[in-house]
Amino acid sequence: MSEGSKNLRPEMELDEIDRKIVDELQSNGRITNAELAERVGVAASTCIARVRSLVSRRIITGFTASVDPRAMGLGLEVLISVTVRSGARQRITELSDELRGLPEVMQLFFLGGVEDFIIHLAARDSDHVRDFVTEHLSADPAVSSTRTSIVFSHHQNPVRAA
Repeated sequence: MSEGSKNLRPEMELDEIDRKIVDELQSNGRITNAELAERVGVAASTCIARVRSLVSRRIITGFTASVDPRAMGLGLEVLISVTVRSGARQRITELSDELRGLPEVMQLFFLGGVEDFIIHLAARDSDHVRDFVTEHLSADPAVSSTRTSIVFSHHQNPVRAA
């Protein structure tokens, strides 16, 4: 079970200032509190209190650095769809935990539908992808099938309220 699904809760009320803070921090998590306060139109003391509240309410769940995989020698990104054998469903949680622990796995999606997982993998090259699939998926008796797709480009939008 993912960290996010453990903490499901009704939609929390966010006013316009909270929404502006969230938008600004998604654009630049390293912005100073003074600059953030100026951009959203509140005092610096109000802004820091609002950010702390957003963090304590788990609306903001962390601050991370975005790293270009190519700069780390991982120039190939792929999506690997994985189907687990119907008789091995009890192994899904264990397999999920194993996959999340592998350094090449950038994201892991647990799905409902035809596939059970989609793995977003960063690899050095096609040999690295082949070795990953062979060692971690094809060799696992719980895995029925895999399908690998090359990612040509990737874009991620910030989270916005509906």
